[in-house]
Amino acid sequence: MQPGQMAYDRAITVFSPDGRLFQVEYARVAVTRGTTTIGMKFKNGVVFIADKKVASKLMEPTSIEKVFKIDEHVGCATSGLVADARVLVDYSRVVAQINKITYNEKITIETLVKKICDYKQNYTQYGGVRPFGTALLVGGIDSQGIHLFETDPSGALVSYKAGCIGSGRNTVMELFEKEFKTDLSMDEAISLGLMALDKATEDKVNEEAVEMGVVQVGKKFRSIEAEEIRRYIDSMPS
Repeated sequence: MQPGQMAYDRAITVFSPDGRLFQVEYARVAVTRGTTTIGMKFKNGVVFIADKKVASKLMEPTSIEKVFKIDEHVGCATSGLVADARVLVDYSRVVAQINKITYNEKITIETLVKKICDYKQNYTQYGGVRPFGTALLVGGIDSQGIHLFETDPSGALVSYKAGCIGSGRNTVMELFEKEFKTDLSMDEAISLGLMALDKATEDKVNEEAVEMGVVQVGKKFRSIEAEEIRRYIDSMPS
């Protein structure tokens, strides 16, 4: 046991003397051990790119989900514990539909993200529960514009032009700091995202190990098919 830690990591409700909640920090570590997941705003939308990390040739790659549709105008991508992410995605979908039924309009992206983060924060405050070991990149389009948010196991949220969660975060963000521009087209954004993913992962990117989703102004959220992903990968500079 590390000095100063003592038994403060046994319960979620106990602060250490220096003001830390160790279980929340451990949940963040679970995210950093997850696969590299990228979200990017481009000129008229948001694109998500996730490394599915197919660990065995016996696995069916289509069974691994990292990018999800929440509503017609909003999607998300995850890194960390997949089961935890699935629970949050289901919750997000319910929140979006309740808003639609109650107010007869689509939920704004910021409102949705804050609801998700409130839900996450609840799991850092009570005994007998644990924080969600997953981070989400949530992006979409509403009346206020194009949005991309990153959520944290603690319930914190930050808005990004281009963001990354998971094991390759530092490598990807370093590349984005140099190469990202706000007026990228969809094709340019996807090419940059794939280049960053290729740099951050050990294996060469291929269409079976990559999942993508996109939402554009005036169009519904859609998953990008493997054949289209292959075309983007083939056009990457070698």
